[in-house]
Amino acid sequence: MFDGEGRPVAAMLRPARRPTGREVRGLLLRLVREMRSHWPRVEILIRADSHYCAPDVLDFCRAQGMYFILGLATSSTLRARVAALEHSTAARRAEGKLRRYEEFLDGAASWSRVERIIARVEASAQGTDTRFVVTNLAGGSARTLYEDLYCRRGQAENHIKSWKTHLAADRTSCCRAAANQLRLMLHTGAYWLLWSLRRLMPARSSWRVAQFDTLRPRLLKIATRVVEWKTRVMLHLKYTVFDFHAATTERP
Repeated sequence: MFDGEGRPVAAMLRPARRPTGREVRGLLLRLVREMRSHWPRVEILIRADSHYCAPDVLDFCRAQGMYFILGLATSSTLRARVAALEHSTAARRAEGKLRRYEEFLDGAASWSRVERIIARVEASAQGTDTRFVVTNLAGGSARTLYEDLYCRRGQAENHIKSWKTHLAADRTSCCRAAANQLRLMLHTGAYWLLWSLRRLMPARSSWRVAQFDTLRPRLLKIATRVVEWKTRVMLHLKYTVFDFHAATTERP
């Protein structure tokens, strides 16, 4: 789990199956308690895919005064609500893609109340694609909430990629779950170090947006000889990193 800027919030080892609402609620309860012990008045927004859209999660968020915007699995009932929009969108499309939105109040039989549901209908040459999200946010248009808020969830996939691929966080080959959880914690610590190092780079430097598999060999595995003089300090680097100064110096 990551925050909006890529900071790791939690890393938990769990079975490779869809989490139950009770399981997600337990995880959120521990996180919310910890965050509000430090920042009592902080506003919390949960953004996740449809695997986390369960009645227990929705009720928990409302009880804790939290906002949520979650993916919602497609059903025949939901498709019936937007059938007219799907047909009209497909008919209006001339070329390329056409995307339209609709919102309404509805709820599954297992929900304790109706919620605000946003439907995104996209017509293209491949056909019509419809997605749904559910939220308790009162403001904002359907398009704004979906494109500018919910779709940012895709950035979390990039954080997971950096964590797993570039830092080998998926190497959980120990025979005990506790040992593998410790591995996740160590890899999360490595993620924190590289994320913090990247944030310290000049804002207009290419290193500010470099991926971890670039930062690690270029900055952390460079043998340097330090010579301290009376008026300056000399760093002797390998000739293979001759472009280090050019890449890290902020340009006007």
